[in-house]
Order: sequence, then structure tokens, then C-alpha cells
Amino acid sequence: MHSHSIEQWTHDHAFLGEKHDNNERRTWFVVVLTLVMMVGEIVAGSLFGSMALLADGWHMGTHAAALGIAAFAYRFARRHLGNAHFTFGTGKFGDLAAFASAIILGLIAVEIAYESVLRLINPVPIVYGEAMAVAALGLGVNLASVWLLRDSHDHHHGHGHPHDDHAEHDHHHHHHDNNLRAAYVHVMTDAATSVLAIAALAVAMYSGWVWADPAVGLIGSAVIASWAFGLIKSSGAVLLDVRADEKLERVIRARMEVGEDRVTDLHLWQVGPGHCAVLLSVVSDKPKQPAVYKRRLAGLKGLSHVTVEVETCPH
Repeated sequence: MHSHSIEQWTHDHAFLGEKHDNNERRTWFVVVLTLVMMVGEIVAGSLFGSMALLADGWHMGTHAAALGIAAFAYRFARRHLGNAHFTFGTGKFGDLAAFASAIILGLIAVEIAYESVLRLINPVPIVYGEAMAVAALGLGVNLASVWLLRDSHDHHHGHGHPHDDHAEHDHHHHHHDNNLRAAYVHVMTDAATSVLAIAALAVAMYSGWVWADPAVGLIGSAVIASWAFGLIKSSGAVLLDVRADEKLERVIRARMEVGEDRVTDLHLWQVGPGHCAVLLSVVSDKPKQPAVYKRRLAGLKGLSHVTVEVETCPH
């Protein structure tokens, strides 16, 4: 068996998401909004001696840091787009940022759970009116942030693209922007905790059940932890080059295995949001020109970098 030829389909390594610039602008805006809210709460808490304002302000600071990581990831990926130092471009930098952001989210979940357990064991007096006002103010900022990130985030979910007469390739779980998802999860986490806090404070205030607030805190920490785990799993899969898309892999194999042509090796991995690279070997008794195999894969959305090795196998 000997090598016939190797065909590199493309050398373009610009593997950024379709709305990279738009997502970057929105993320920076949310960072600024969160920082303004954080500074306002810390200053007001210091002036008026409110622990509720101070605590929420510093809590928002952790989310601002995570959102800042997402924003800098967009900027770094864009500025180093043509840098040959990065073999397959900078498309994965967002997944690295998302992984780091998910770790921060997990630590926030642990912190909330720890504080909730302490308050269950040793209840502390709560100034209900002030605490609810802080939670409501935080919720307003969070909802504005969710709205800013929502359209771009929804763009990456739940849409399919037909690729041949017999197969439809679904991008729902494989090609979304994990960096944007991380930013979206952070603002959704803050919004969810604000809603839970308002509900718990209302129950505690009218029923006298002081334990309601820390109990809801434990529930919220469990929800946040599950979101963090999902984000770690999806971003980690991209960083470790886990099989990017089984449906697309089946379509590629079906298109390549025509007549006596057989695929003996196939590697498909994600190199950026909406971009996959494939490396495959084709063995045939009657090998064709590399351009023939190249044309078979033309038109597959999301397939951005292709390397085909063609080999002859004698009888």
C-alpha cells in the first residue's frame, strides 16, 4: 500500500463565529453595565452601612470578572486572527475562556451553598425591605444583560442544515459559541438568584420562616452548579478535540465511500464556533484525482478545513 497524494482543501484559518464582532460588542456592554452596578452597590453599601448592598456588590464583581474573561477572549481571537503561531487559528480561545468562566461559576455555587448552610445553622437578622430592593435592582440589571446577549445566543441554538439527499445535519449541540454561552449563563445565574432571593425574602417576611432564605439559597446553588457542569463539559469537549459531530461524520463517510472507495481513517474536530476540521484517508483499488474527493465534500456547512489522503491498495 502506498500513498497516492495528499490534498489540502483550504489554508484559511479564520475560524471565528458568524457574529463574532457583534457578540464582542454586546459582551463588553454587559461588562460595563455589571461594573457600574457593582461599584454603585459597594459605594452605597459603604455609605449607608448596608451589608446586603455590599455583599451583592462583591457578588456581582465575580460575574463581572467572568464576563470580562469572555470579552477579552473575543478581542484576543480577533486581534490574532492571522497569527501563524496558532496552527488552527484562534477559534478555540473562546472555549478556553468559557472553561475558565465555568470554573468561576462553580466556585460561586460553592460559596452560595456554604453561606446558606451557615445561615441555616446560625440564622441572622434580615432587613427585608432593603434586601428585596437590592434584589429587585440587581434583577433589573440582569434582565437588561440577558436581553443584550439573548439574540446572539439564540442564533447558535436549535437550527439544522440539510447536507445531502438522505441526511440532515443538526448543529444544535455542536457548533454554538461556548464563550457567548458562558456570558449568557452568568447573567442568567444572577437573574435566577435574584428571583429566588425575592421569593424567599417575601415568604420569610410574611410567614416568619427565617430558614426559607438559606433553603432557597441551597436550591439556587444546585442549579448554578448544574449549569457550570454543563458548560465545563461542552467547552472541555472542544478543548480536548472530542468527536465534534457524529451526524456530520456519517455524512462525510457516506459521501466518500462511493464504489470501491473506502474510508480507513477519519478525524473530525471543532476548531471554532461553526467550524470543523476533518482529516481522512481513502483507500481504493482505482484511486481518483484528489479534486474528485474534494468535490464530494463541497457544500457541507461547518466543514472549514479538510485534508484528504488518497492511497492505492493492490489486490
